[in-house]
Amino acid sequence: MGIFSEGKSTSGMKRLLFLFLLFPFLLHAQSDTVPDSVWHRGAFFGFNFTQASFTNWAAGGVNSISGQAFSGGFVRYKKDSTSWENTLELAYGLLQQGGRTKLRKTDDRIDFTSKSGIYAFKRVWYYSALIGFRTQFSPGYTYPGDTAQVLISDFMSPAYLVAAVGLDYKPNKYFSLLIAPVTGRSTFVTSQTLANQGAFGVKKAVYDSAGLLLVPGEKVRHEFGGYVRATFKKEVMKNVTVAWRCELFTNYLKDPQNIDVNTEMNIGMKVNKFITVSLKMQAIYDNDINVPVDENRDGISEGVGPRLQFAQLLGVGFLVKL
Repeated sequence: MGIFSEGKSTSGMKRLLFLFLLFPFLLHAQSDTVPDSVWHRGAFFGFNFTQASFTNWAAGGVNSISGQAFSGGFVRYKKDSTSWENTLELAYGLLQQGGRTKLRKTDDRIDFTSKSGIYAFKRVWYYSALIGFRTQFSPGYTYPGDTAQVLISDFMSPAYLVAAVGLDYKPNKYFSLLIAPVTGRSTFVTSQTLANQGAFGVKKAVYDSAGLLLVPGEKVRHEFGGYVRATFKKEVMKNVTVAWRCELFTNYLKDPQNIDVNTEMNIGMKVNKFITVSLKMQAIYDNDINVPVDENRDGISEGVGPRLQFAQLLGVGFLVKL
């Protein structure tokens, strides 16, 4: 039951989850120890787990179990003045709380980036082109009551495809700043239900006065604008690694003053060879994404509108690097 029994996208989602679990092993099928190789590969797989249990606990509490699996890797090519970097990040988390029969998501991500560059000038600037794709594995819901649930996202709803061309500033191995004044971004909402609602900025459906559908909502929205992407990843102290990413986009053709922001920070603290403590924080602001507003915090939405979206995950688990 739960989200695994909902909708036609279930079988496809299960196949993606299967590939998700196998990905680091597939990526590492060929050794990365070839002498003088211009190719570099790496992969990782991890799992975080939390559990809370209460029996006759006077202060009260709700039993819960949650788990998050994450996986990813990179393939890089560097020779002379040419570079090519490919990264893939995958994550999926579920929560079982109290007596609820349906599982709830805590994390869901498919994020792929490919960036190529050719040396430009001053040893730190490169002419670069980037392609990025981001979506999720399974449906997402809001829960206005104990049993009710409302669909707000799904696999490929949304999905974002970015193609950018510009200059990449790379003064060292752990920092990169891509400035791309020529960028196309497409937003896909393949769920017709969500497309009809105009979710994630696509053009919503048109209905007559009786509520009958006249024109279905569009499933794709194209934008042309400017894009900035900054990344940082470094072991800032022994066994503590910080990875940060910030993406900014403005649409030249409509309301260019509204800048979309997607920033994320991951802090990993290594306890021993396998055990890690991780903290992930992500903030998103997109003027075209309407978020339910619950000012009273009673589970009942008073309306929708653009809002700063913030997520935080703290986990203890194991991490294996291949």
